[in-house]
Amino acid sequence: MTAIEIEYCVPCGLLDRAIATQTRLLDEFGQHLDGVTLIPGHGGVFIVTVDEETIWDKIVHGAEVDMDLIVKAVDDHISVEA
Repeated sequence: MTAIEIEYCVPCGLLDRAIATQTRLLDEFGQHLDGVTLIPGHGGVFIVTVDEETIWDKIVHGAEVDMDLIVKAVDDHISVEA
């Protein structure tokens, strides 16, 4: 099974984006996941990790969260595990 964490910046107002990401991942992969955990952070952070491997980082990938890229990265990770 796969564990996903989404660390998001509270002061930046990224909670809604984190919840939308969490919901999409649960809708797409819920049966293959141990869970999708939201982790409050600060400093502009928005990082998605799958089994402790970073698959999305706002600083690296840009300010706009690319949900399709995140979903594909999770799908690739789950496919490799299977």
